[in-house]
Amino acid sequence: MEIGKIPPEILNRIVLNPINNYNLKRNDVYLRPKTGEDCSAVTFGEELCVLSADPITGAEQDIGYIAVHINCNDIASSGAEPVGILLTILLPEGSIEQTLSDIMSGAYEAAKEVGIEILGGHTEVTNVVNKAVISAAVIGRTDKNNFIATGGAKVGQDVIMTKWAGLEGTVIIAKEYEQILSDKIDSVLLHKAKSMRGFLSVIKESRIARKMGATAMHDVTEGGILGAVWEIADCSGTGITVELDKIPVKEETRAICEMGHISPYELISSGSMIITAFDGQKIVEALQKEGIESAVIGKITEKDKYVIQHGNIEQLNQPKSDALYSIKF
Repeated sequence: MEIGKIPPEILNRIVLNPINNYNLKRNDVYLRPKTGEDCSAVTFGEELCVLSADPITGAEQDIGYIAVHINCNDIASSGAEPVGILLTILLPEGSIEQTLSDIMSGAYEAAKEVGIEILGGHTEVTNVVNKAVISAAVIGRTDKNNFIATGGAKVGQDVIMTKWAGLEGTVIIAKEYEQILSDKIDSVLLHKAKSMRGFLSVIKESRIARKMGATAMHDVTEGGILGAVWEIADCSGTGITVELDKIPVKEETRAICEMGHISPYELISSGSMIITAFDGQKIVEALQKEGIESAVIGKITEKDKYVIQHGNIEQLNQPKSDALYSIKF
């Protein structure tokens, strides 16, 4: 198998189908695992406890900060409020204390920005990793009326995207390859790329979209924008048509992707959110009033998945290994 998320057909066959076919089914489980569904939910009467977990494996710098934000984004995408997070930190043999200190400083910074507590977790040094790895589990709360699943897209709805393609990937590449890039692209663009770190949260847009009739929301992670729109359609049992020319891409992202010979549309993009709703332009206007760039980039259809670029229509294929893992300088 390739580096990155397990392909959907293997994930379903080996992981998800056995889980969902297990003979024990608790009545208090409200939402069970599904391809593209970032969260599970457990019911406590009218209130829901929403849970999600994700590791950081594609970056070495700023991983504490990134881990908190991307996990809270999953909770926010379900319409829930993040409450707390558990962190598991694995450090390679020979690590120095400063590495752990930097990870925790970033985690505390992000937790303060989001308004959650770090509830605990586990920390150890082990010879089974060759770089620091962090995995997080986050807990959130909402009620049944406000819960939004990834699989809630409906035929005829607009597909809305917030911010820009390749957002998180741009930050990661700019930091991990700063020395190489400093000789290849303008210093102002490189600075702007690193500054995109401040746009990794989707909590604000999730609140706006939920209030304005969104029926599906999905944080854009591995596989980028094209992976996220494929997942939202697959999870909803619908088709989708996306217009590549309408997807916003920052100049600094284009420059870095061109240098690295990768597509910004297939690059990890935490901080960007895919939303489906019947009046997408109203949501776009509401988001822009709050300073959140957004655009209608496509439509939910009955079946089949397509991408349009320069008037050419092609089939939209299932997500593959993220562009981050194939970068070449």
